[in-house]
Amino acid sequence: MTDMHGLIAALPKAELHLHIEGTLEPELMFELARRNGVKLRFADVEALRRAYDFGDLQSFLDLYYEGAAVLLRAADFTDLARAYLERMAGENVRHVEIFFDPQTHTARGVPIAEVVEGLLAALRRGEREHAITWRPIPCLLRHLDEADGLRTIEALRPWISEFAALGLDSSERGHPPAKFARAFAAARALGLKAVAHAGEEGPPAYIVEALDVLGAVRIDHGVRCLEDPALVERLARARVPLTVCPLSNVRLKVFDTLQRHNLRRLMEAGLLVTINSDDPAYFGGYLSENYRQVADALELPPARIATLAANGFCASFLDDAAKRRHLAAIAEVARAHGVPIA
Repeated sequence: MTDMHGLIAALPKAELHLHIEGTLEPELMFELARRNGVKLRFADVEALRRAYDFGDLQSFLDLYYEGAAVLLRAADFTDLARAYLERMAGENVRHVEIFFDPQTHTARGVPIAEVVEGLLAALRRGEREHAITWRPIPCLLRHLDEADGLRTIEALRPWISEFAALGLDSSERGHPPAKFARAFAAARALGLKAVAHAGEEGPPAYIVEALDVLGAVRIDHGVRCLEDPALVERLARARVPLTVCPLSNVRLKVFDTLQRHNLRRLMEAGLLVTINSDDPAYFGGYLSENYRQVADALELPPARIATLAANGFCASFLDDAAKRRHLAAIAEVARAHGVPIA
C-alpha cells in the first residue's frame, strides 16, 4: 500500500494560486507592527487567531486588508515572501506563481516600488537559495473601479517583464469580470496574459465572462463550473486550468465540509485541476496540507495525487522544457512509490 503522505512529501509541486499577503502569519504580523509602529486591535497572537472564523469571503477580506496594514516598506514585503519561500522549500515546492494586490498597499500611501522591489528581492533570493522558480502576478481589486485598475497597470509598467499575467481578485459578488474589460485589454497590449478569480462565490456566468471578455487563460477557483454542463465541456476541451483551493473553500463556506468538495468530480469531468492554498495563514494549511487533507477526505487514489502534482506544472507559465523536466521528476517519484501513471 502506498504511503500517501510520503508520496505527497516526495512529489515536486507547483503553486499557482497563492496571495502573498495571505501568508502573513500572526507572529510576523505582530513583529512588523512593532517594527513599523502600527497598532493592531488584537491583544496578542492568540486573540488574532481566534478571529479566523469566517462566514464568507467578505468577512475574511475585511481581516485580510486590516492585517496588510503592517506592510509598509520593501523590507516588509521581502520578509513576508522569504518566510513563504522557506516554508515551500521544505515542502518540495519547485515553482510558484504568486498573486499580490498593489492597490491594497498604494491606497495606504505605500509606493508601488516598495511592494514590487521588496517581493522581487525575496523571489530572486529564493531561487538562488532554494531553486524555486517564480513568476509574480499583480491582481486588480474588483471592488474598486476600473479607472483605478488602469492607473495601477500604468504604475506597474517598469516591472512588466517580471510578471506572468494580470489577475483579478477580491469580492466576487456584484463585480463581474466584464467590469474590467478595458483594463485587461490594456494589460494584453503590454504582453501580459490574463487570469481571474471566478466561480467561487460568483455564478458560472462569471467564468464565461472571464474567458470571453478578459481573455483569461486560467481560472482561479472555478468550482461552480459544474452547474453549467456546456461550460464544463468547454473548459475540458480547451484544457483551461482551474486553480482550486480546497481548505479555503471550506473555511469560506463554499463547501460545508472537505468531504463534500467537488474536486474529485471536477477531475472526473476531465478538467485540468490543480491544488493550491490561497491564503494559508488564514485558512489553516499550506500547499502540502491541502494535498494531505484532500487525499484523506476524498479518498483519492495515489495516481490522482500524482496527476494533481503534474497538473500544477502543466497549468503553469513555465516554458515547455521546464515543464518536461518537472513532469519527468514526478514520474520518477511515482514509480518509486509504486504508483501507476498514464
